Amino acid sequence: MTQVRTQLYELHELEDIQLNTIQEDGKRFYVDSNGERYPSVTTVTSLLTRDHIKLWKQRVGEETANKISSQAAKRGTSFHKHVEDYLRKEKPFIEFDNILQEGMFKAVQPVLDEVIPIALEAPLWSPNLKMAGRVDCVGLFDEELCIIDFKSSAKYKEEKYAKPWFVQMTAYALMVEELTGKPIEACHAFVAIEGHNAFQMFTCHPLDYIDELVDLRNRYRNLYGV
Repeated sequence: MTQVRTQLYELHELEDIQLNTIQEDGKRFYVDSNGERYPSVTTVTSLLTRDHIKLWKQRVGEETANKISSQAAKRGTSFHKHVEDYLRKEKPFIEFDNILQEGMFKAVQPVLDEVIPIALEAPLWSPNLKMAGRVDCVGLFDEELCIIDFKSSAKYKEEKYAKPWFVQMTAYALMVEELTGKPIEACHAFVAIEGHNAFQMFTCHPLDYIDELVDLRNRYRNLYGV
């Protein structure tokens, strides 16, 4: 996975961490130098939405569900790429494939201008949680050290649907503190709404979701033995 260090990482060094990944039965695992497998954060937190997605697929049908999921994945990938390119400031301008992509980006652009990114798409892992993953952004926002996740959606989200994001970002927050010694003060999900030229922001404090994260991790271990 990565060499064991005797000292903590600096925040900007998080992007330099090397993680090895494998896929087993549709699940992503990170493997350390001893062959120990760590489930990904997204795989573990997917337990929160598994039953809901199963019922949704039964309601709309497998073919329709696969089409919608594919479209959502493509939308999310392009949105992430545009945001990362913008925050890195390595390109003279952002290129879009269509006006929907441009509208989503421009809706969230003003709040992106308030973010000071420190590490983008950084691999993280936790020997304590026995989990690993890749965080969208560790940076400063509202003068606080934050985890920031970039989401896209075809419609506005109610607060209750942000819960899996909060648990996911809490995992990243704990990993950052474990690896750097720097506590995360807040977690934010920026959600661009396709076709509405608007975005939503959902915010939590990681301390509020630690117990739920630990319970979920134990549930995953009991189900899959890892």
